[in-house]
Amino acid sequence: MSLLLGVDIGTASSKGVLVRDNGTVVATATRAHEVSMPHPGWVEHDAQAVWWADFRAITQELTAAAHEPLAAVGVSGIGPCVLPVDGNDRPLRPAILYGVDTRAQTQIEELNGTLGEQAILERCGSILTSQAVGPKLAWLRANEPETWAASRRFLMASSFLVHRLTGNYVLDHHSASQCTPMYDPVEHRWIEQWAELIAPGLELPALRWPSDVVGEVHPAAAEQTGIPAGTPVVVGTIDAWAEATSVGVTAPGDVMLMYGTTMFLVEVLDRPRRSPDLWGTVGTFPGTHNFAAGMATSGAITEWIRKLTGESSFDPLVAEAQQSPPGAHGLLMLPYFAGERTPLFDPDARGVLIGLTLRHTRGDIYRAALEATAYGVRHNLEAMRDAGGQYHRLVAVGGGTKGGLWTQIVSDVLNAPQQLPRQTIGACLGDALLAAIGIGLSPKVTQWNPIAITIEPRPETAAAYESYYALYRQLYPNTRDIAHALAREQRAGHSCIGGS
Repeated sequence: MSLLLGVDIGTASSKGVLVRDNGTVVATATRAHEVSMPHPGWVEHDAQAVWWADFRAITQELTAAAHEPLAAVGVSGIGPCVLPVDGNDRPLRPAILYGVDTRAQTQIEELNGTLGEQAILERCGSILTSQAVGPKLAWLRANEPETWAASRRFLMASSFLVHRLTGNYVLDHHSASQCTPMYDPVEHRWIEQWAELIAPGLELPALRWPSDVVGEVHPAAAEQTGIPAGTPVVVGTIDAWAEATSVGVTAPGDVMLMYGTTMFLVEVLDRPRRSPDLWGTVGTFPGTHNFAAGMATSGAITEWIRKLTGESSFDPLVAEAQQSPPGAHGLLMLPYFAGERTPLFDPDARGVLIGLTLRHTRGDIYRAALEATAYGVRHNLEAMRDAGGQYHRLVAVGGGTKGGLWTQIVSDVLNAPQQLPRQTIGACLGDALLAAIGIGLSPKVTQWNPIAITIEPRPETAAAYESYYALYRQLYPNTRDIAHALAREQRAGHSCIGGS
């Protein structure tokens, strides 16, 4: 029996899995890391110190546990990202991460003025937001001219790993469909005129589908990673789409909720659709289309509370939050601690905690944070419905599904069941599955990670959350101007500190 290797580079950790060709897990490995935030609105990873170091450590650990032949390798990572590299494919600066990095607002406005916001939406399936690659490339060109002058190509986490393993410069069609406004999701090709306007002279990667075999591990990479030279490598994709594949989110109306540092949603559509409140993308396989949505924070807030309270684990906070009733004794939070992505697209949104009294406990605050992310999920699902989506099945994945409280709160707020798969390994299992598909060991419609349990909503609790959700929807517009003023002060204050 052959083995498949999958590795995913996440926001806060990297994970790898070694599986047999029937999906049986043989071994797993994890490496934690952190993002760098050198300025307000900047979120970065060092590709060498994070992406490649994690990948090498994970593959060395897993290949040491491989006592059967390794058939293929699949990779995924956070995205869309921008890593500029020189003519020798050496990184020129840390990678600019996905929509949580909001530095390119000026470039978004400029490109909207040049190309037209509606024209971009119609041609590319999405409006320009902090998620888009095009404005970030334009930001590099405008703000780091020396870096730009040396740039010859750009990579994402998955394409960086593929290049290191095979020497080939490729990107999958799904990741390219988040390179707005440089990719046409209907014709499945680069929009050369717009790409040249934004990034003149930059070589764009060849385009393939995530399960396509793109090359083999070359000897130098084999020596560093432990993966045998000659092992086939598939193109890979962005982590959420790899994970959606692994849990069978493949039919129109299927939605995956990814509980992680951020909350991410992927809905499978019956045809290409457009919405100024969401991201319209191509799917993992030819002929498939998606709506995607993403909150800027979710698990990041619970981690912030954990650190703030000095706890070494989440267990005490979860236990205390379980003692707090729905509504957290009259507390309401906006989870916009890093601005917000869909459906607000407001990088200057800020977190709000309202209703505090001297009687509130940290358990109430922790519960309010979990409820805030649930309200955010509901807001996004309603935006999907309004744009023509027809979700009817929710599959919950990610580390945040463990323990039960968070998923139960989300089901109660949505008044909808969530299906939880057997494994919580993450996107790396989807990477291994894409590798198996790529070399013909598995058909495209394969679910290696079957549903294990279903979280049902509790009718009385769901009814109680209706009034809180209505207040949640009022809170952002009623505090937006104050939040924006404070965001301006935060930027100005950082500039003063940096200049002293």
